[in-house]
Amino acid sequence: MCFSSLSLWNSRSRIAQPARFKRVCTVLGVLILASLAPRCFALGQPRYVETASSPGSFTLVQAGAAAKLYVDSSDYAGVTRAAHDLQQDINRVSGVTPDFLQARKSLSGNVILIGTIGRSEVIDRLIREHKIDVSQIRGKWESTLIQVVSHPLPGVARALVIAGSDKRGAIYGIYDLSEQIGVSPWYWWADVPVRRQSALFVKDGRYIQGEPAVKYRGIFLNDEAPSLTGWVYEKFGGYNHLFYEKVFELLLRLKANYLWPAMWNNAFNEDDPLNPRLADEYGIVMGTSHHEPMLRAQQEWKRHGTGPWDYSTNAAVLDSFWEKGIERNANYESTITLGMRGDGDMPMSETDNVALLEKIVAKQRQIISQHLTPTLAADPQVWALYKEVQGYYEKGMRVPDDVTLLWCDDNWGNIRRLPTPAERKRSGGAGIYYHFDYVGDPRSYKWLNTNPIPKVWEQMHLAHEYGANRIWIVNVGDLKPMEFPIEFFLDYARDPSRWNQDNFSEFTQLWAAREFGPQHAAEIAEIVAKYTKYNGRRKPELLEPDTFSLVHYQEADRVYAGWEQLTRQAEAIYKELPVESRDAYFELVLYPVKASAIVNELYITAGRNHLHAAQGRVSTNDLAAQARVLFKEDADLTYAYNHTLAHGKWDKMMSQTHIGYTFWNEPPLNAMPAVSEVQPDADAKMAVAVDGSAIAATDNSASLRLPPFDSFNRQTRFIDVFNRGIKPFEYSVKADQPWIMLSSTHGAVDKEQRLTAAIDWSSAPAGTASGIITIEQRNGAAVKIAVVERNPSALTRASLQGFVENENYVSINAEHFTARTSARPIHWQRIPDFGETLSGMTVMPVTAQSVLPPQPSASLEYRMYLFDSGKFNIEAILAPTLRFVPGRGLRYMLSIDDQPPLLVDALAHDSEKNWATDVKDGVRKVTSTLSVNTPGYHTLKFWMVDPGVVLEKLVVSHGSVAPSYLGPPESYHNLQASNN
Repeated sequence: MCFSSLSLWNSRSRIAQPARFKRVCTVLGVLILASLAPRCFALGQPRYVETASSPGSFTLVQAGAAAKLYVDSSDYAGVTRAAHDLQQDINRVSGVTPDFLQARKSLSGNVILIGTIGRSEVIDRLIREHKIDVSQIRGKWESTLIQVVSHPLPGVARALVIAGSDKRGAIYGIYDLSEQIGVSPWYWWADVPVRRQSALFVKDGRYIQGEPAVKYRGIFLNDEAPSLTGWVYEKFGGYNHLFYEKVFELLLRLKANYLWPAMWNNAFNEDDPLNPRLADEYGIVMGTSHHEPMLRAQQEWKRHGTGPWDYSTNAAVLDSFWEKGIERNANYESTITLGMRGDGDMPMSETDNVALLEKIVAKQRQIISQHLTPTLAADPQVWALYKEVQGYYEKGMRVPDDVTLLWCDDNWGNIRRLPTPAERKRSGGAGIYYHFDYVGDPRSYKWLNTNPIPKVWEQMHLAHEYGANRIWIVNVGDLKPMEFPIEFFLDYARDPSRWNQDNFSEFTQLWAAREFGPQHAAEIAEIVAKYTKYNGRRKPELLEPDTFSLVHYQEADRVYAGWEQLTRQAEAIYKELPVESRDAYFELVLYPVKASAIVNELYITAGRNHLHAAQGRVSTNDLAAQARVLFKEDADLTYAYNHTLAHGKWDKMMSQTHIGYTFWNEPPLNAMPAVSEVQPDADAKMAVAVDGSAIAATDNSASLRLPPFDSFNRQTRFIDVFNRGIKPFEYSVKADQPWIMLSSTHGAVDKEQRLTAAIDWSSAPAGTASGIITIEQRNGAAVKIAVVERNPSALTRASLQGFVENENYVSINAEHFTARTSARPIHWQRIPDFGETLSGMTVMPVTAQSVLPPQPSASLEYRMYLFDSGKFNIEAILAPTLRFVPGRGLRYMLSIDDQPPLLVDALAHDSEKNWATDVKDGVRKVTSTLSVNTPGYHTLKFWMVDPGVVLEKLVVSHGSVAPSYLGPPESYHNLQASNN
């Protein structure tokens, strides 16, 4: 059954369901998404399929009849197979099944002519007779011409020609038409429904899809147990051709061409002999992972190897083992991994034995040359510079120029190294092995999508601009639930010029419109962007009860509220979608949002439980019970995914444990965070806790003080009045100053109540003033709370120019600069929605040369008013970018006013411990010290030195800043006044 009949989504009564929440669609979104019919189309590509005819258009389907399909019998089997998919897709959309022809004598009327240049006699005839011009695609890699042609052949009135420069060029053209008529690439893998259309037409014209920017673009199915493996064995009986055909088809529909197969306990070539043959027939280039050389799986060595996996002592056996792999796959299109790592994805030895590894590579290349076929001669040979192997390269090891260097990220989405100008000249080129999933230090992350596309774009843009564009392969874990970032990664690999920092929202909205229609696309796109941003700032597996501060800046409350709001929005849309779209929506949107929200709320609730226990609140026990409810909700949601979704189609796919990590590896079972319970006092007993402090007071023996109020930020602070006993009590509240505003003057408490305090700025004294709030239990003790307000007369909200200090700090989101300078062509560019805050600021072009004084440099300027002078800490919160240019740090300069700039290297403390902290936090925090001589206005300047720095936030502080995960919220600012 579909989820419309489940009550699970509304089970959480504490989340109020709005009757209808306001939907806001940007003008861009309206222009992109309005009146899309059919709703599926190639993302970001011109639309050429319509549901109404236009002058010169080609009729695909009309009045219950469909144009015939023709593929020459001499063409590639993979092209014929894909054309049969098109035949089924036309039926899915229209209910009409086109005739499929392979004999020219049967051609008449309207025909879709499909073929590969040089393999299709019909396509070659059209070229000879100048009916089509293929000069833009002939001889190119994976390029396509789609064109409407009148009278192409005797007896054929009109034709839609799909001509490929090569096999995959023709196949991509076929699937492009499928997508344009309304069949999502994810129709099977994410149950995206096909919208029915009774008429389909192709606009008159000529449509070219040129060569992809990245030659080999694909995914790696890895870390595939328990989820993918459990599902595969239940549905297909193992990793056989029945499973892989589904993967091959998906890749081709996404216009990808490359796969590293599942390998934990599997051997692609051995587990089913049809696997490699069908991969080649489909048109998928097969590779093996970074530690599986010569087309042999690690499991094949475990099954057949004799002696140690050690070339220094077992060379002959290993040579024979590798030779069999080359012989077996000699006629299948592949990439050949060279080199050697230790058995089980480990370093080969405790020392960097460069000479031995060079000997291994030389022998492997000799084996290949001794069995050379035309296919092997064209297959890329790849050296994956993963983990310690990069160290071999840095110590001087080299491979021949025709070997592709596959650079890698740090397993957390940060590229470790990119080619130098000299390395870009190598004939083998370079590529990137990237991660959306990882098993290893500092903690495995395998459960949900935690990969915001702004971060993916920023890193892969670096890769493309630095010439690492021969191979892009991304570790996608179980494939589901990485559908969205997979498509962005592959789309961007094909055409980096189409997607950039200015149109992420367009990509996401187009994706949402294709899968769910235009009505809710803008809202769905916002939900997807937010949940991946939230998961990107702290992966669920890394959460702890104290991750988000329960004391300072109301941080945990804000995080909790963000997830609740996102859940409400996602659930509201779910109810309004057609029933047939709900399974897909659950898989792609609602499940990851709701599951992430539950786990975040579970840890925050456990943290509150710990805090309340320490404060002696009777609500401690309620929070313990609430944590247990959340833990069960997580289990219920997993059950729904595995057993109810799409009639049980995805059973076991969501089996990954994700709660209760204690070290790098996954827990054997989900384990709820520990919670405490308290034994309440037998009588009523009032206690008070305040915003910004973990201390609780029952009388005046403990000093309670609210964080200061100021006339710029105009804060609202909370005061919790709670019970340590069983019996209820009454209390009264009063302030000794008339300008202190309280949400209540009295109340009755069973367990706890939250009051708020603010300042009436219309009557608050100028300068600094103090007051006292007194909370008194009826017939009991009283608690006094100190209040301080700051209301400078010389500076107001209206007169402020820039930012203003409060609580000894100024917190600034990077995009809120008051001025910026460029040194053409070098300039600072905003990456919207990047990182933990609003966005990131980075230098373009990313290949710019480093700039040091006295050369002019691009800068960001932040004007601020400071009430203090002396030493100030300048904390720069940056993306955790690595030293991707050898021999260079990641430097920037800081200055205040016209003082000489301070040169800072963000990687000056580049230890393993620091790296682990950075990737867990999702940011790198670098603190420097500058002096301010006088209070008043000052300008902080952030200067470019090395490209690749991405600035997210700055915190300027005089003294200590209260600790928190996300840092202090942004300070009050008046940018309009500062830019006048």
